[in-house]
Amino acid sequence: MTRARGRDADMTQGNILRQYIDFALPLTVGLLFQQLYSAVDSIVVGNFVGETALGAVGSTGNIINMLIGVCNGLSLGAGAVISQAYGAKNHERISKAVHTTMLMTFLLCIVATAVGVAIVKPSLQLMRTPDSMLAEATEYLTIYFAGIAGLLIYNMGSAILRAVGDSRRPLYFLVFSAVVNTVLDLLFVICFHMGVAGVAYATIIAQAASAVLVLYVLTKENASFGLRWNKLHIDGRTMKEILIIGLPASIQQGLTSFSNVFVQAYINDLGELSASGWAAYNRIDTFLMVPTTAIGQASTTFVAQNWGAQQPERARKGVRTGILLSLGCMGVCAVGVMLLARPLLSIISPSEAVISFGARFLYIITPFYLVISFNQMYAGALRGIGESVVPTVIMLFSFVVFRQIYLYLATTMIADEQLRFVIVALAYPVGWMLCSALEAIAYHRSRLFHPALKKAEA
Repeated sequence: MTRARGRDADMTQGNILRQYIDFALPLTVGLLFQQLYSAVDSIVVGNFVGETALGAVGSTGNIINMLIGVCNGLSLGAGAVISQAYGAKNHERISKAVHTTMLMTFLLCIVATAVGVAIVKPSLQLMRTPDSMLAEATEYLTIYFAGIAGLLIYNMGSAILRAVGDSRRPLYFLVFSAVVNTVLDLLFVICFHMGVAGVAYATIIAQAASAVLVLYVLTKENASFGLRWNKLHIDGRTMKEILIIGLPASIQQGLTSFSNVFVQAYINDLGELSASGWAAYNRIDTFLMVPTTAIGQASTTFVAQNWGAQQPERARKGVRTGILLSLGCMGVCAVGVMLLARPLLSIISPSEAVISFGARFLYIITPFYLVISFNQMYAGALRGIGESVVPTVIMLFSFVVFRQIYLYLATTMIADEQLRFVIVALAYPVGWMLCSALEAIAYHRSRLFHPALKKAEA
């Protein structure tokens, strides 16, 4: 296959562990910098605006993730289709997938902006956002959604690069945009006293910069995954393949985040300090999730390439390697965060009350992070072979249906406030455990273990 300056990676041969590390390490660093958008926003707001503003910005996270999750599901579908074509060395299919993906992305930007701005107030009211936070949360969220196109274009463009094994250049673009975001945050908030609006403007400007960079790189590529403006079109068959994988993932991510909106409502019911403490905890949580998320994405690319190359045994070995690697990384991270909980939270907010509430959430939830490794690896592998519906249904049941039933029954039956706090905090771990168990069953019943199913479908 034509290679682009040696940046793309063929995962159908060579040392599996090294390929996982080579792919996942820059992706991990990239995801860390991506999380810096929210983290820097929270740090600047928490230290220079106030704890109420911190809670306001933090309360918008699930709404943002809901819309972004829907769009990212499509990037998973596009990435899987391109990876399979790359593994099969099908240049024409790669080009069709790239141009179909990017035109779909540009259209999606228009829809996401309109829908995002429209749902701001209803979503914040649905979460029972405290009145003291409502105005600032509305302002932040409206600005964010008005400029969401930059994030969507970057995410889809970087998904194309990662699909062919190039996870380094997306990292470089994220590092640059994270630096821009940090500088503008400090400038707009400290120098221009723009409050949460300044933080929102800094974020969308930085995301737009990363979008411009990824588009520039794709248009300069001479390989089959290069972008040519005159070739932009939607190929019906390719779009169907992307949607078959991506649409279930979009529904799953969107509804999971929608479910989290209700979890946020239960948190808000515990009071303003709990909401601010939860916002501080969530900033730590997003960083904790990075290693297993990166390895899970590596699993999707690895499995997709080897599935396309008709190497199911190597794909299975890759999943086992990914699980062990993820467990090791998550174990180290969880222990480190438990030991440094209060110092880490103090970076986000100087308020002792916010730190105390955030630490309580962290101590309850963090020990369960190892479980997520199984969820990420199995779901990634299933998407890699095109079986996206199964993990979607499992996650919807575990994270939406089961979690909401659990929260409703637990909070209705328990009157003690301290115990209710613990019960609400455990809503995430119980969902993770159920989801991982069900996905383990689905994975071992998939076409990776029953190649005859693939032949029958063919």
